[in-house]
Parts: sequence; C-alpha cells; structure tokens
Amino acid sequence: MDQTQKPLTILVVEDEPLIRMDLVDLIEEAGFHTLEARNADDALAIVDGKDGFQVLFTDVDMPGSIDGLELARIVAGQRPDVRIIITSGQTVPTDDEMPAGAVFLPKPHEASRLAAVLQPGDQKRR
Repeated sequence: MDQTQKPLTILVVEDEPLIRMDLVDLIEEAGFHTLEARNADDALAIVDGKDGFQVLFTDVDMPGSIDGLELARIVAGQRPDVRIIITSGQTVPTDDEMPAGAVFLPKPHEASRLAAVLQPGDQKRR
C-alpha cells in the first residue's frame, strides 16, 4: 500500500466472534482499518450511518433478517463505490447470486490471499 494514501476501511461482517476477531487481526496486520458487525442487520446500520468504509467483507450464512448475499446486493445498489468480498466455509455462491464485481474468498482464510484480495485493483473472482 502506498504510504501517502489513507488506509482503506473494511467493514467485516461475521457472526462467529472468534472468526471475526481473527479476520480483523489479519486485516489490520495487513495495514487496513476495520469496522465490525456481527450480522447483516448490524452492518446495515453502519451502511446507513456516518462511518465510511471502502470494502465490504461479508460471510454468507448468518442469523438475522437477511444473509450476506442480500447484504452485498443492498450495499452494491446503495454504494456502487464499495468493493465487495463475500466469504463462506459452506456455501459457494454462483456468479448470478453475487453482485457484479464481487469477489468470493473461501474459508479458511490464508493471510497472504486475504491481503491480496483486499488490495485495490484485485478483481479475481475466485
């Protein structure tokens, strides 16, 4: 990351507390800032709030009124400037289920792959 640029802020949406803590640690160690949400409903409050973020990193399967794929579609519709990364250890969404330009990253997360996917310009889908 260019040292003159402000670090990206990543909104991490994960319902499992230990996985979310590990993800946040990996992301922050890679030089990014993070915001956290335990489900899509909490994430929508952040999307509608004042906290700015440039990347949505969401799990697919979560409790609440909507899942991570629906959250990704909502964010893509409201904030087309936000990059979207979708993750899951169980579900592999099809291209049609993900918003255009979204990237899928399977669990478990490797630190090097996670850092590469978070870098601006990485648009590899799988």
